[in-house]
Amino acid sequence: MKSARTSAFLTLASAVLLMAPFGTAIEPAKAADSQAANKLMILQNVPEASVEVEDGQIDLTALNIQEDGHFTSVSENLAWQSKNENVATVDKDGTVTFTGQNGRSFITVSDGSSTDRIAVHTKPSGQMVIKQKGSDYDLIDQAIDNMTLNEKIGQMLMPDFRTWNGQNVTEMLPEIERIVQKYHLGGVILFRENVVTTEQTAKLVAAYQEASEKYGLLMTIDQEGGVVTRLQSGTDMPGNMALGATRSEELTEQVGRAIGEELQSLGINMNLAPVMDVNNNPDNPVIGVRSFGESPELVADLGISYTQGLQQAGVATTAKHFPGHGDTSVDSHLGLPEVPYDKERLSEVELYPFQKAMDAGIDAIMTAHVTFPNIDDTKVVSQKDGSEISLPATLSHKVLTGLMREEMGFDGVIITDALNMRAISDHFGSVDAVKRAVKAGTDIILMPVGLEEVADGLREAVEDGEISEQRIEESVARILELKLNRGILKEKDPASVEAKIAEAENTVGSQAHKQVEQRAAEQSITLVKNDDVLPLDLSSDDQLAVVGNTFSSNLHEAVKDYHGNTALITSDGPLTKEELEELEGIKAIIAGTYTYNVAGRSPDSSQMRLVHQLIEELEVPVIGIGIRNPYDLMAYPQIDAYLAQYGFRNASFQATAATLFGDNQPSGMLPVTIPDQEGNVLFDYGLGLSY
Repeated sequence: MKSARTSAFLTLASAVLLMAPFGTAIEPAKAADSQAANKLMILQNVPEASVEVEDGQIDLTALNIQEDGHFTSVSENLAWQSKNENVATVDKDGTVTFTGQNGRSFITVSDGSSTDRIAVHTKPSGQMVIKQKGSDYDLIDQAIDNMTLNEKIGQMLMPDFRTWNGQNVTEMLPEIERIVQKYHLGGVILFRENVVTTEQTAKLVAAYQEASEKYGLLMTIDQEGGVVTRLQSGTDMPGNMALGATRSEELTEQVGRAIGEELQSLGINMNLAPVMDVNNNPDNPVIGVRSFGESPELVADLGISYTQGLQQAGVATTAKHFPGHGDTSVDSHLGLPEVPYDKERLSEVELYPFQKAMDAGIDAIMTAHVTFPNIDDTKVVSQKDGSEISLPATLSHKVLTGLMREEMGFDGVIITDALNMRAISDHFGSVDAVKRAVKAGTDIILMPVGLEEVADGLREAVEDGEISEQRIEESVARILELKLNRGILKEKDPASVEAKIAEAENTVGSQAHKQVEQRAAEQSITLVKNDDVLPLDLSSDDQLAVVGNTFSSNLHEAVKDYHGNTALITSDGPLTKEELEELEGIKAIIAGTYTYNVAGRSPDSSQMRLVHQLIEELEVPVIGIGIRNPYDLMAYPQIDAYLAQYGFRNASFQATAATLFGDNQPSGMLPVTIPDQEGNVLFDYGLGLSY
């Protein structure tokens, strides 16, 4: 029986699957002898490993179990065989294909000296995989029992290597390789500086995995889509709020799967997405369009769909930022926000999507550097100025263990948000923050400040009895379980780098993914206001003008593709008399505005004074484009027409241009309420005009 410190994940990606034993338990294969060194084992027999039957097939993986308990995947010099090919066949790579005939077969793998088998069964009710039984398959307990304390702590550490000596890290450096091995790192996070081209990224990720000594690395990234898109060569999917405007679970799943396929082809096996914060605060400076919207139900439904897409591609998923960062007006990168609501309100709004994600099988949850005084009213002294502050959720045992684990029942991986953010680093020492996070219930420490100091500090805390080794082992068990469940393994026979590059180049930015991107962008465009201005109906002699500052050239290029006679006036404030004169004879003006905070969308800001000038001083229709933030309309509600596009990627500009000229029928619906300056409803949640 599996130990209490491990628990099985359910995968969202299963098509037709029952993992419980069928009938009587099957005895372990004889070759799976616990005393044998380097024995062979089928990964899918391990209790924590998910098994996915998709389109009548299963991809089985063989493991080589070392004498010290660690395991690697093996693919060469294996013989796969099906005992009953009338029920299922297996090819040389371990891919099992069900024939459709009812019955049972054993699939066997052998390397000439060791053998393991797994049962497959087809019944009228569906296809099943029947795992072998026995303590030999408890790989996690065996691995932990043979780990040193340093190795256990290393599994919990996930630093970034954005730069080295002032240069972006785009290839493996000997110094970084030594760090990966010295600290037995369990994972690394990549940023935009690290992932420039497809070939370069595939090489870098492969080099990281090669540097890992025993257990495969969690290679993570924030590839949310929209404003948080790291891959420079990938498909720039519209972000969550754009998907919220589509109201389409199917399209959202397609977006998640496309993102997952690109990451998987590059060797990136964990995405720190989706954002499942409910953005019901127009003043939020850090979440905003990264959220699916202000409705907890919408966020939950689309977040789960996005998660399913990622997991179908074999990528681990992370819901963030628990217990909810949506209703804040402070950026936790810069300060310490507070969510003041009571438990009842939190359960109905902030916690609702996270609970649904947990129930649906999310792999990991990221914490928020936000205080929730009605969950944990603990006060601590800030190291910044000696003031008394509330304890952030990331460091709170009541939030992570009491609420998330005990009340909400989450048994997956908990990962901190980056510990170098000022909400933490301003108030806590680097080692103090990490120790507090681990005591609170965190499993993975993301981007600790001072890797050596933190690793030494955690080891000393265990040796001194401040943190029990059992507490460390609980986290390591969950991390290894995630790796087994998602097939994140050290490879004994890795594919050549050339083969990995070829696969990635066929996948990243593929035409199929570009089509998903285009559909998502087009279906997201939301027509919020239209005083008989749109769609534009112009002759070739009629002149348009695009006016604005940030991203105005992108908007201009997209519009110009439809109407060549379009001028561009770039300005970050009201126009001069001469510039106004240039607009004489213009048929319509397209004013693009770009904001991400309260100051930017203030009617007194320079770009909003520009829009007011255009509306008040020119006798032509003015069409506003909220390039990023749908709330821009708050600053100029008297405009003649307004489109929200939710992001600044090219596909969204192209979709906006198509909508302006009637080639794209606007179908998006507001995923948020747009208030006026006094907080009254200006445009309702769910509003979406059409032609």
